[in-house]
Amino acid sequence: MKNRVVVTGIGVVSPLGLDRKSTWNALMAGESGIGRITSFDTEGFQTTIAAEVKGFDPETYVGKKQARRMDRFVQLAAAATIEAVEHSDMKIVPENSTRISVMISSGIGGIMTLSEQIGVLNERGPSRVSPFLVPMMLPDMASGQVSIMLGAKGPNYSTVSACSSGADAIGQAFEVLQQGDADVVFAGGAEAAICPIGVAGFNACMALSTRNDDPKAASRPFDVDRDGFVLGEGAAVLVLETMDHAISRGAKPIAELVGYGTTADANHITQPAPEGEGASRAMRIALKKAGLQPEEISYINAHGTSTPLNDKYETMAMKGVFSERAYSIPISSTKSMTGHLLGASGALESAISVMAIAKSAIPPTINLDNADPDCDLDYTPNVARQGTVRAAMTNSFGFGGHNASLVYQAFIE
Repeated sequence: MKNRVVVTGIGVVSPLGLDRKSTWNALMAGESGIGRITSFDTEGFQTTIAAEVKGFDPETYVGKKQARRMDRFVQLAAAATIEAVEHSDMKIVPENSTRISVMISSGIGGIMTLSEQIGVLNERGPSRVSPFLVPMMLPDMASGQVSIMLGAKGPNYSTVSACSSGADAIGQAFEVLQQGDADVVFAGGAEAAICPIGVAGFNACMALSTRNDDPKAASRPFDVDRDGFVLGEGAAVLVLETMDHAISRGAKPIAELVGYGTTADANHITQPAPEGEGASRAMRIALKKAGLQPEEISYINAHGTSTPLNDKYETMAMKGVFSERAYSIPISSTKSMTGHLLGASGALESAISVMAIAKSAIPPTINLDNADPDCDLDYTPNVARQGTVRAAMTNSFGFGGHNASLVYQAFIE
């Protein structure tokens, strides 16, 4: 029999706040974390807005020396992990360290460091390139550095599946725990790509919103006037444990992770499969593994990027899976407030889904002022709701045709 898997801790660093509580409160208030880019000069860029993490000082989490040896995405992951450890009251000692795992993913990795060091190479020559370039830029380094920080010696790796990376990390952790290869996994995602090459690159493939004159209204999933996603940054880490391990140490589960589905579109490098066919299969697989019927899902945190095709095809996919029930399920895209955290988005949205279960509340989709006729489901427009959430699904889809769906439910021993 497979182990049951529960969530016992959450850590978040987001454009809405430096911890889970401030992030949740901002979400429920319908606040936007999007503004004009402050980290570099945007003159000449098509897009000059993003969802930056504000007021973050990595030295308060990891110290000055370590902070200088970490790319920003790793710093964010470390901060989220520290909160998750405290929230879960997890004690890591030599006796249990080999049964504790870390799986924190990134879709892009240390692009800030790579970009900076290419500048050093071009301006000052190869001898001046930092010896920390490679260990700072690798996408696995959030997972690797957190493992070192915690002393966690169990399975340790990073999935890379573009904007599905964080969700796939949690899904892989779920399966590792189910089959008994670890007792605890710190799982999630981290991303920090708000830099000149990151913004220019996404502009070049026409993915970003250019609503520069009204940043807080730029991310508008399912709205007829949406024009692209808004780049965000941040990290989220969940503490996942086997139920038996959590109960044995006296931990109180926040929710239970019950389903994970992952598929490929095999269609196009940036566009989702027509009618969301791959997304539909991921959702069905997650429901089947969870042992739940479609009518048992009481909230969906949609991928909802604010791009024309994604929002339309995700809507079609949800209709295909949930049939008429799709029209009565509260759905929201919290990217309307956080922007799109790329490889960290699935992790942040998992944290939000778990908090929705724990707090019996549903965040809104802000800026949904004029719904696209093709997006005609209940997207919780503009105002949060109170209501029991017994089971929540969260979707993540990525460039390359990656699809991942996760299902959480209220914990019942």
